[in-house]
Amino acid sequence: MHPRPLLITTVALCATLTLASCNNSPEAGHPNTAPTSTPPTPTPTAPSTPAYTPEEQAAITAATARYRAARAAIDQVMANTAASSRAPLEAAGLGGSWLLAVIGDVRSLRDSGWYQTGSTKIASLTVKSVKLDNPQPEVDLVTCIDSSKTVIRFQSTKKPVPIGASSATRRTFSAKLVFAAAAGSTTKKWFVIDEKGTGPC
Repeated sequence: MHPRPLLITTVALCATLTLASCNNSPEAGHPNTAPTSTPPTPTPTAPSTPAYTPEEQAAITAATARYRAARAAIDQVMANTAASSRAPLEAAGLGGSWLLAVIGDVRSLRDSGWYQTGSTKIASLTVKSVKLDNPQPEVDLVTCIDSSKTVIRFQSTKKPVPIGASSATRRTFSAKLVFAAAAGSTTKKWFVIDEKGTGPC
């Protein structure tokens, strides 16, 4: 889910150059009258960006919207762990192993008598790949999630749980979405079926 900031006298100049360069210097009293050429200035090139087809762009738009909805649904369920259910998570687009992982997290908070206030923020979102030719079309995303505004609290007192300092409040995640129908339905939608943290961001 760190950048590092990156004086020669005339007498010492030849010492810093190659021997061949110094041997090619003009002799005293015989100035070099040959015209010197200035190397051409390289033309800066713009960073390359993937060129998506209209179908791919439509898939990206729909998949990223579902991902944002899924993230918002998780915050809502975490805020009311005592009365949580999987239905709103599935409706928002969670599926597969990610749905099971989130349900496990919610149950852990509920069993501990805790809940979450505040919301996570998607600080950045980029498309890693689009695979529409798969049996299940797939979009892979890389996101930076900021959880600095969330707080875990006791249900009984509403006070923050003293769980110590977090290792990082901004983490990078790799998410996989597939275009499929939910169980018992024939309507296909995008579902976030997996998400893994890869480190701070």
